[in-house]
Amino acid sequence: MELTGTRLIAADRETVWTALNNPEVLKASIPGCEELTGSAEDGFEAVVVQKVGPVKAKFKGQVHLSDVNAPESYRISGEGKGGAAGFAKGGADVSLAEVEGGTELSYAVDAKVGGKIAQLGSRLIDGFAKKMADAFFENFKDQVEGNS
Repeated sequence: MELTGTRLIAADRETVWTALNNPEVLKASIPGCEELTGSAEDGFEAVVVQKVGPVKAKFKGQVHLSDVNAPESYRISGEGKGGAAGFAKGGADVSLAEVEGGTELSYAVDAKVGGKIAQLGSRLIDGFAKKMADAFFENFKDQVEGNS
């Protein structure tokens, strides 16, 4: 499944780039994130609790940054295991462009799920993934603009 979108953030590109690499900002932006440790250089360890339809799971996994082209773009990718619930993995290509009024953040997300969660059906999974991506980028925008 693939999702794309943009957000206009009322901040300069350097500020947005710094926030994209800040574990505290990322933790506050990821819906259901209970823990995020590590660094942009070495990767992050994350614990995220999510409910997808009737299945609630605690995912533990790693998040890595690659194809870093500061302060313009990078790929953020991760994989989490949720025990009996299954797994989720995916990533997002994120790019920043200076525009009038701030910075335009563009993203293209790809995600895959397996295990019990995958049995819920693609409509439910796709809707959940879109909701999660929208929530992450809206939370991120609020964090950068100081609206949190």
